[in-house]
Amino acid sequence: MRTITTALLLLSATGIVPAGDASSSEPAPAFLYTVAKSYEPMAWVKGRERFGSGASVFIQDASGRRPLIPAFAASADPTVSFDGKSALFAGKQKASDAWQIWEISLEGGELKRITNCPGGCVRPLYLPEEPIVYAEKVADHFVIEAIALSGGRPIPLTYGAGNSLPTDVLQDGRVLFETVAAFGSKSLPELYTVYSDGSGVESYRCDHGQARHAGKQVASGDIVFPSERGISRFTSALAKQVSIAAPPGEYAGDIAESATGEWLLPWRADANAHFQLMWWKPGQSTLRPALQEADANVLQPILVAERSIPKRHPSGLHDWAVGNLLCLNAYMSKYKFEAASIQSVRVYTRDVTGTAQLLGTAPVESDGSFFVQVPGDAPLQIELLDRNGRTLKREAGWFWMRRGEQRACVGCHAGPETSPENAVPMVLLKSTTPADVTHPLNSSFAGGH
Repeated sequence: MRTITTALLLLSATGIVPAGDASSSEPAPAFLYTVAKSYEPMAWVKGRERFGSGASVFIQDASGRRPLIPAFAASADPTVSFDGKSALFAGKQKASDAWQIWEISLEGGELKRITNCPGGCVRPLYLPEEPIVYAEKVADHFVIEAIALSGGRPIPLTYGAGNSLPTDVLQDGRVLFETVAAFGSKSLPELYTVYSDGSGVESYRCDHGQARHAGKQVASGDIVFPSERGISRFTSALAKQVSIAAPPGEYAGDIAESATGEWLLPWRADANAHFQLMWWKPGQSTLRPALQEADANVLQPILVAERSIPKRHPSGLHDWAVGNLLCLNAYMSKYKFEAASIQSVRVYTRDVTGTAQLLGTAPVESDGSFFVQVPGDAPLQIELLDRNGRTLKREAGWFWMRRGEQRACVGCHAGPETSPENAVPMVLLKSTTPADVTHPLNSSFAGGH
């Protein structure tokens, strides 16, 4: 009896309650999860394998737990369709195969291969209606693509400099993804959004400087993700991330939320332990064990249940090789610029070696507006100059414009809550033809994704 009591006290001290002390009388919902001997959550940052020694997707339901695809050499990254009847996953039939995206019926076991990626495809997610989104490894570099479930030609969605993996499809239809972005002298993983045709890319928040990845949207609309001190969130009312008061330990992201409001999440006490799945009700001080494996990590929980379908994003792209970017007011920014100090804007791309290459310069009007035409599907960077040609501010990272995209931004690094003045920008009063900055100075233009 003394041994049992001591064990219970130790569990309580770490913020964990035994599985028998369930905080809810509701039966546990069915879910998929991944078991992996080794797991490097940030290996994707450098284009490396997250599951070094393989992985397997399992299902846990009223019949117990069992492998979802027992005949496969490896499987990971499970996700469930909006009707709860099918699942996507990344899988290898043989250990020597590259990862491919597969779909399986959860009702009858029908299996279908979706992709044929020479370098491998991972991290699939369902989009509204027919397409899916995933990351393909191209020349040791992860890029995000979309493809119809029936097959066909994939559509690249990312054209930035860093590796990118999709993490969720938001209720407004945008794809939430993690990518590596440069901030000053350091590069960090950060959360961005992009529409399902690759247009409208932007960072989810502008308070850069902290590593953020593996974001998921919960029922409240908040984006929840692991942080250095546990779990944090983005909430619509605030422009910065907010810490969530959760039991201490290390969290791996990929949070699944039950109908009762409990979160199923991967947790471990420290970097020397394996991840296990825990139930947690936000606001409570304890975690409740859900599932663990001896000498293995248990990760990537996804509930097997019907869920709401996000809004569909109809593409507005034109059949052009270029994109048009209108800035309404470059002074509208989190950075402070003196009145009339901004005189011109430079636009850069990257050459095949990754070096910044000047595309051209355009004037900035006294109200801060400018209008430029840029190459489509290429990394881009903006620099603001004063009347003497000195740099006032230059982007640290890179964005892109899709071929045929027409985009207007309120300002330079202005938050999404910022509204523009109800006035025609001066640059359009002078001319509705954008300044052409589509031609690099030499033929080593990178282009593509």
